[in-house]
Amino acid sequence: MKACVLYSGGKDSSLMAVILQKLGYSVELVTVNFGLLPSWRAAAESASKLGFQHRILEVEKTVIQEGVDFILDDGFPNNGIDYIHRKALEIASKSYPVIADGTRRDDRVPKLDSSEIRSLEDLKSVEYLTLAGFGHKTINKLSERLFTVKKDLINIENNSDYEIEIRHLIDQLRGEKTASRIFPEHMQSRVIGWKEK
Repeated sequence: MKACVLYSGGKDSSLMAVILQKLGYSVELVTVNFGLLPSWRAAAESASKLGFQHRILEVEKTVIQEGVDFILDDGFPNNGIDYIHRKALEIASKSYPVIADGTRRDDRVPKLDSSEIRSLEDLKSVEYLTLAGFGHKTINKLSERLFTVKKDLINIENNSDYEIEIRHLIDQLRGEKTASRIFPEHMQSRVIGWKEK
């Protein structure tokens, strides 16, 4: 069965792809892009290093604009990122019977609650799979066994999740460095290949 993994190039979504592949799914890694920046490049490179097919899911700019409106109104990114993630899942559900991502148990965003997951699965006739049973420590241990990971401060060269284009749009709308006042600086872990044995 064909499965789409919403893919950032990080260890969480990479681990989800490996699990699904081992379970016999035909896995395609899909990176959402709104056409503001070529933010998908890091994910495409990571997918290639792991030997997975990669596809860019082009999503209308109105989705990121609405998400950014939530973020600017709140002064905090959570609701806007959750909104964008729900829209990305809905769009992916049009092409794939199984949709997965690297969301883990202790993630705050993006994250759907159980009623949102049931609604997505029922309305779109899809299966939605996450790493919800796994915590950060477990993901790190498993990833260390499988992948070579590079960690840097988040930037367009190492990150392919929604945040890069969100930051860009916020700075365009409200001035340079506005996004850095809303989003905390953090390290990005990007998979750059398989661990050598």
